[in-house]
Amino acid sequence: MQWVSFAALRLAVGFLGMLPEAAIRRLGRWGGLVWYAVDPARRRIARRHMQRLGQPASSARRVFMSYGRYWAESFWVRPRRFSSLWSSMTVDGIENLEKAMAAGKGMIVVLPHLGNWEIAALIGLHLDLTVVAVAERLANQRITEWFTHQRSMFGIEIILTGQGRLGPKLVRAVKDGKAVCLLSDRDISGRGVGVEFFGEETTLPLGPVSIARNAGAPIIPVAIYFKDGPGHHAVIHPPLEFPEGATPTESVQVIAAKLEEMILRDPGQWHLVQPNWPSDKA
Repeated sequence: MQWVSFAALRLAVGFLGMLPEAAIRRLGRWGGLVWYAVDPARRRIARRHMQRLGQPASSARRVFMSYGRYWAESFWVRPRRFSSLWSSMTVDGIENLEKAMAAGKGMIVVLPHLGNWEIAALIGLHLDLTVVAVAERLANQRITEWFTHQRSMFGIEIILTGQGRLGPKLVRAVKDGKAVCLLSDRDISGRGVGVEFFGEETTLPLGPVSIARNAGAPIIPVAIYFKDGPGHHAVIHPPLEFPEGATPTESVQVIAAKLEEMILRDPGQWHLVQPNWPSDKA
């Protein structure tokens, strides 16, 4: 039945691709509200996450509306729309990437699941900076290939899981002057290190710290936010500074604190609707 799922995906992509940008934003928000209404398990998790952030549980509705916009835009985007997307995008701190590039090194970019994080690749296109990302190999090979193709349109080089050790490949990419972008607010592999994240113990991935140490490159936090209307706003922070002699766990804690700061700027755009703390799973 994999071909059925793939055919449904292609039909959705074809339909959404014909719509204007304003319609995509509205459709995405409404689709998110429907998802919120019909998925009580994810709704419950999103409400817990918002309460951890000091937000009312009801703000989880906005999380789903924002996530719906993310998916609608992902299906709608085409290379011919890159110029208009870039013209409606504002960027703070682009000099932080330019300085890293001028130093002759690559970099590790850490991002939370905020806004449309994949739009960050437009900054790479603007700077002629190659962006590398890790993608999960899905059970449906056709859909995996489609997602890989979509991201390659942005100039993103995709390294799929399940193809040997990822670490050496990512270190090589950084040493080659590329930007390795890692979503770092969720420990998907389950092999992360224990840190405090929004006041509760959980695990976050060690990968950004390991790659940075092996490649001798900076870690740069980046957040992409939806604007209220059309467009996106990117905030590129200065490279993180770590205490001298910091352990890997202490370094991941520094990343966690920065992720908290970026998420709290607009909590309703944090699209994490999966268990992320041990108590969620319990």
